[in-house]
Amino acid sequence: ALSTIGSTAAFDRAPQSRARGITLDLGFSCLCTELPPHLGPEPGLLQLTLVDCPGHASLIRTIIGGAQIIDLMMLVIDITKGMQTQSAECLVIGQIACQKMVVVLNKIDLLPEGKRQTAIDKMVKKMHKTLENTKFHGCPIVSLAAKPGGPEAPETMTPIGVSELIEVLKSEAYIPTRDPSGSFLMAIDHCFSIKGQGTVMTGTILSGSVNIGDNVEIPALKDGKHI
Repeated sequence: ALSTIGSTAAFDRAPQSRARGITLDLGFSCLCTELPPHLGPEPGLLQLTLVDCPGHASLIRTIIGGAQIIDLMMLVIDITKGMQTQSAECLVIGQIACQKMVVVLNKIDLLPEGKRQTAIDKMVKKMHKTLENTKFHGCPIVSLAAKPGGPEAPETMTPIGVSELIEVLKSEAYIPTRDPSGSFLMAIDHCFSIKGQGTVMTGTILSGSVNIGDNVEIPALKDGKHI
């Protein structure tokens, strides 16, 4: 609902992923919106890269991999269930890896309309209580329905509250500090094969820079390669 470009998770070829209807790997997409005033006086576009991490507790290693390359965390909570085991685990990881967080209370369309706002207010209060002793105390909390009616609902269904979330993300956005003069460090987030080309690795550069002719080391493989 957020991205303007289809997430790579939508192209997941894993049979298990398609059969179970869940993301087993990191998904990447992006959102382009107006540049907020606090990031620059001139009109322009702000691109937010979205890293979709699996929500299942058994895939915690994949979640940790995604946490290494993000600057702001969106903790998505099913408002009908509240905090679950994997939510708490993601919160712990976020406290280590991130400086900012936005809580998203999803699936508000499943709440009875007459009692919806009362239920939302109750969950917002509960989340603030949960976060009061963490680095994210007082963080923004947004309620929405990204896909009203569920996955099987027609595409004509309009998301609820997504525009409000975008405004919150714009207000929380910041330009992270990178050190181009430091040692080259890239977190690998994808590895796949292309027919006729071989194995391709993609990742996010966390520090330094790299040029053609440089040598790089892949610590996990105890191997080095020439670019």
